Amino acid sequence: MSHRFAQYTPADFDDFDCVKVSKVIYLILIFVLRGYLVWLMSVSNLRDKVGVIQWIYPEPSLFYLSLFSGSLGIFVLIILSLRRPEASRWVQNSWQYIRAILLCSLVFDLLINIVGYFYWQLQSLTWLFINVSVVLGFCLFLYKSKRVQININEFPEKLPE
Repeated sequence: MSHRFAQYTPADFDDFDCVKVSKVIYLILIFVLRGYLVWLMSVSNLRDKVGVIQWIYPEPSLFYLSLFSGSLGIFVLIILSLRRPEASRWVQNSWQYIRAILLCSLVFDLLINIVGYFYWQLQSLTWLFINVSVVLGFCLFLYKSKRVQININEFPEKLPE
């Protein structure tokens, strides 16, 4: 049990003596929430509010599908932002299933892209292969990473002063 944390330095722990959440989880969220990130970039562009969206998503249906597929990512982001010692019981319970929720959001995003390719012909085959590769890589990481397993098992608790 004591060897479980042997490879971590003090910088790897947060203020509640929990191992900091893996940076790859944040990368997964960026990937899943890319439609929302593009939307935020377009809203912050004062000159051309729609230009950024049209440049990245030439077909408006792709943009809306990306927003739809990122809906589970919004839930993960809420859970991640509410993860603190005095968190509600539903946040603590949801945190125990964060890996499954992330996997579902990745698979849901992939299914939306597959449907967009085969049914509506909205994407290129190259993008579909890249998307499959990225999703498989993230899924493997979520199941193989010891840090993610530690993150799931730990939940911040209030430390004595």
